Amino acid sequence: MLALGISAAGCGAVPAGQGASAPPARPARPAHPARPAHPAHPATATRHAPAVTPSCPAQVLSRMTEAQRVGQLFLVGLGADQAGPATVAAIRASHFGSVLFGTTSYAGLAATRGVTSAVQSLAPATAGARFFIAANQEGGQVQQLEGPGFPAMPAALDQGQLPPGALEQQAAAWGGVLRQAGVNLNLAPVMDVVPPGTDQQNAPIGMLEREFGHDPATVAVHGVAFLHGMARAGVATTAKHFPGLGRVRGNTDFSPGVVDTATTQGDAYLQPYQAAINAGVPFVMVSLASYTRFDAQHLAVFSSRVMQTMLRQQMHFGGVIVSDDMGAAAAVGGVSPAARALGFLAAGGDVITSASTPVAVQMDRAVLAQASADAAFRGRVNAAAARVLAAKQAYGLLPCSG
Repeated sequence: MLALGISAAGCGAVPAGQGASAPPARPARPAHPARPAHPAHPATATRHAPAVTPSCPAQVLSRMTEAQRVGQLFLVGLGADQAGPATVAAIRASHFGSVLFGTTSYAGLAATRGVTSAVQSLAPATAGARFFIAANQEGGQVQQLEGPGFPAMPAALDQGQLPPGALEQQAAAWGGVLRQAGVNLNLAPVMDVVPPGTDQQNAPIGMLEREFGHDPATVAVHGVAFLHGMARAGVATTAKHFPGLGRVRGNTDFSPGVVDTATTQGDAYLQPYQAAINAGVPFVMVSLASYTRFDAQHLAVFSSRVMQTMLRQQMHFGGVIVSDDMGAAAAVGGVSPAARALGFLAAGGDVITSASTPVAVQMDRAVLAQASADAAFRGRVNAAAARVLAAKQAYGLLPCSG
């Protein structure tokens, strides 16, 4: 999901010039062992029982309206990469909780910082929860933030030639610049593996040198080094594009019907994602391709087998599942905005990415209407919002984060 200079939410690109769930609460332990000879009177025990303080994310969630909770489930493009009147109005009206730079910006660090500061000032619209502000800052042809103050980053294929420790140091430096600019979520690293000798047949990854290498071990080690470096700088990361775009031909941004016929459950090419999950990556992005070996009937973003069975149950990912761009991608062009949003959330997703703000507004209305009418779906929305808020707490974005 990404078309530099056209749209850039996370997956594809064109040549240059164009989150963890809060851990379950542990039961409170009694201060002293039970003494059966002198049992406390029930009323006394109740009076003196210590109050359980809700977690910070739970506190924020409890004071949000349903519309504000729904808004947390959106990562929405900044119009012209600015916090302009239309963008500000949409955030205030729909309570969108996260935003992204949608195209390549050459404005430089200082100007970018002005935009991100303006966005963070809108936190009253989201019950005080500040924003994840994202960019695709992978390197090479996929580096959205450029200009004065932003160093040029080599392509991931070149990053994969560095010793992992050196890459982690580099990523920490690149992440530090993002933090200075007010960007706290990098839609990277790409954990897809492109088989050797097939780069020129693989439009979304190989042709653009977005992979760290051509085998799962190289991609896993260097992808984890990249996300560790970003984490050292206080920048959240997104392992993408699950279950992988390394063995497809078309780019889902521009081509419908992109199909992977090779990947299986337990496939070696899934190992980089497992490594990222084990390393604590807070977000995993799900692709808009279909995977015939385990769910031929649905795109991955609409597949409970991909998100619930594989990611949650088998790979034990407890963080935030985010979609690739569903605002303008050709892969979902035949699906209404409402069906895109509802299908993704019902299948187990948490955050809907839409580089198009008008499309995001349509999606938001559909999700809010469904949440108002369906108690089970409302519970799904609230659980997803809780996961987003837990990720925000980890990055100091909640008013009670400390």
